[in-house]
Amino acid sequence: AGGPGGAGKRRRATGYIVAAAASIATALAATPMLAWLDLANIAMLFLLVVVLVAVRFGRGPSVMATCVSVACFDFFFVAPRFTFAVTDFQYLITFVVMLAVGLITGHLTADLRFQARVAAHRERRSRALYEFARELSGALQTEQIFDTTQSVIQRAFRARATLLLPDDDGRLQAPAAGAHDSASRAHQSAIDVGIAQWAYDRAEPAGLGTGTLPASRIFYLPLQAPMRTRGVLAIEPEQRRWILIPEQRQQLDTFAALAAIALERVHYIDVAQNALVSMESERLRNSLLAALSHDLRTPLTSLVGLSEALAGSRPALSAAQLADATALHDEALRMSTMVANLLDMARIQSGEVKFNLQWQPLEEVVGSALRASAPQLKDHQVSTHLPPELPLLRYDAVLIERVLANLLENAAKYTPPGARIAISAALHGAWINITVADDGPGLPSGREEALFEKFTRGERESAKPGVGLGLAICRAIVEAHGGRISAGSGAAASALGGAAFTFTLPLGTPPAMPEEEHHE
Repeated sequence: AGGPGGAGKRRRATGYIVAAAASIATALAATPMLAWLDLANIAMLFLLVVVLVAVRFGRGPSVMATCVSVACFDFFFVAPRFTFAVTDFQYLITFVVMLAVGLITGHLTADLRFQARVAAHRERRSRALYEFARELSGALQTEQIFDTTQSVIQRAFRARATLLLPDDDGRLQAPAAGAHDSASRAHQSAIDVGIAQWAYDRAEPAGLGTGTLPASRIFYLPLQAPMRTRGVLAIEPEQRRWILIPEQRQQLDTFAALAAIALERVHYIDVAQNALVSMESERLRNSLLAALSHDLRTPLTSLVGLSEALAGSRPALSAAQLADATALHDEALRMSTMVANLLDMARIQSGEVKFNLQWQPLEEVVGSALRASAPQLKDHQVSTHLPPELPLLRYDAVLIERVLANLLENAAKYTPPGARIAISAALHGAWINITVADDGPGLPSGREEALFEKFTRGERESAKPGVGLGLAICRAIVEAHGGRISAGSGAAASALGGAAFTFTLPLGTPPAMPEEEHHE
């Protein structure tokens, strides 16, 4: 009797007692005025009591007031008085009308009272939704959405709530054991991540009040945003039956939709910020590369020339001096090549490179690339396998030579002296595949695609010279020609069993050769 149900019963009992007492009190108060008031006016007094009781206590007490008022009217005011006998038939009609008017008035008044309560309840729900939306609109972090959702649902539904959010692989993470009170810790420990994952994967509610594991004491509601499901809301109500009330479910679904949209908004804010930072970093890096390469190119070119002049000076240098001059020339040349790579990468990405596309045979550019890479390939066995029926291709000879030279130098750099390097080409539908392969140790497993990123090297800590731009330049040039470049390793990618780099170029339709004119 000490709970909410006992208090409600006491309020209802009080209403019935007050209704009966008010009707009797009206009869006692009107009795001395019988000499001045008509019976119709006294009946109006009883109707007024019925209306007041209905407004204050509802339908049941108003029916009680109507019945007691009719009985008091008959007993105190209708002749013969102080009996329930009725000698005049017209008073029977008065009793019936009075009873009907009292019941109808009480019913209508009670309905208005009920509608007022419903309107007040809906107003509270609307205010709660407005406040929740307002708080979420200012949230800029996932933790703020988490805390706001928990507190609002606890206030609005008298229920414990926890947000379960997915990681990058789409697996929901169990809530951290950081609750402040024992009830919250018990709620979090009762959460079944498996049920929550089921609800997340299928975007369907599960647990309490649903057709999926209804024995659970927790209701799992997926947070469905416009783009995707953003998490699961785990709710443990104090009273299990409220989850079955349609209005409560509808309001809860609205709360979940607001939380999902807020989570999606914060996610895309993070994506936009990361993209902006990445773009600014890339722009700054390209500007820095362009500035450095321009400023360093001239002194490095002078250094290469001076080292060549020093090696060939007269009188002749001693053997030690000549070795130093040669080493100086080689290092200056290597630095000049690196700076050229930096400048080319910056120019390609900024769109400053103009392509000189011409129809020409592949053999010419392969030969020029082998000549350009001869110093690096002097300790390796190089072979070419180009079918004689290859058609003409439309490409920029200087840039495709740069691609082949970079691939050959890369193969020479990462294979031991005496290793075999092969250049081959083959027709494949509307494309031609050009491959540079070796019989060296191959490529790091799982990093074949990452090798084409800027400043990425096959060996993270390597004594081999380079800054990791050669393959990035190859990709930029090949993709600008409309082709693709890829890397592979092992017998599946290369007949030599080592690393293999393959790029494609479109065949197109070569122009028709002009016919020779014969003059008689």
